[in-house]
Amino acid sequence: MVQDIKTYVERVKKAAEFIKSKITETPEVCIVLGSGLHGIAEIVENPIRIPYKEIPEFPVSTAPGHKGELIFGKISGKYVALMNGRFHYYEGYHMRDVTFGVRVMQELGVKYLFLTNAAGGLNPDFEVGRPMIISDHINMMGDNPLIGPNVEEWGPRFPDMSNAYDKELRAIAKKVAEELNIPVYEGVYVAVAGPNFETPAELRMLRWMGADAVGMSTVPEVIAAAHRGTKVLAISAITDRAVPDDLKPLTAEEVLEVAHRTGQLIAKIMIKVLERI
Repeated sequence: MVQDIKTYVERVKKAAEFIKSKITETPEVCIVLGSGLHGIAEIVENPIRIPYKEIPEFPVSTAPGHKGELIFGKISGKYVALMNGRFHYYEGYHMRDVTFGVRVMQELGVKYLFLTNAAGGLNPDFEVGRPMIISDHINMMGDNPLIGPNVEEWGPRFPDMSNAYDKELRAIAKKVAEELNIPVYEGVYVAVAGPNFETPAELRMLRWMGADAVGMSTVPEVIAAAHRGTKVLAISAITDRAVPDDLKPLTAEEVLEVAHRTGQLIAKIMIKVLERI
């Protein structure tokens, strides 16, 4: 196991060194684009695109709506890195590979991590097609990317999670959304392993636990971010009503369609937030 974590760290550093040879500046912000939320990629100035498959040791994204490339360039005057496609636990990856991209970004010097995802609205008051700024999370994935020997150079054995979703960034995002006249929610995101959508009984349990939205990503990345002190802003696109008494059959295609539409609103918010950090 010790040798395994040592190999993992070496893999992260190898990927980071390759990327450094391809870019001209140090990215300040990494934006992870979730399912159907790739619209932000279209506004990057002078983009440098690096497919995941060309990066040594980098995993490959297999989920629908995830292109699988890094994009470097400027948005709102900030040099940013976009992860156009993430890695999910349900794809069969180890939790350390789910967070591999975040670890590489931290190695490159990224200070802020902006995360997007598609999520089902557990809160019965939530309307489909609106963004939800994540204020906190519940990890129901049954795993954690920090299990195993701790990498001391990355962070403490027991990282604090009291401000995992940075309060200042959330305040900026809410202010920006108000200025843009974009209605947003703020709430708790619960992460499950997937890949199936939840049963009515599971949805009742998750809502009873205090969750407002449910999805299959984000939480591992936030844990890895907190471990190394990276500030996080995360926004979900509420793509469907995950309310047991009003549940309808759901397909991935339907989720992607709403995510793409809502992603345009999330992009507008994040672009403005970038101007203010």
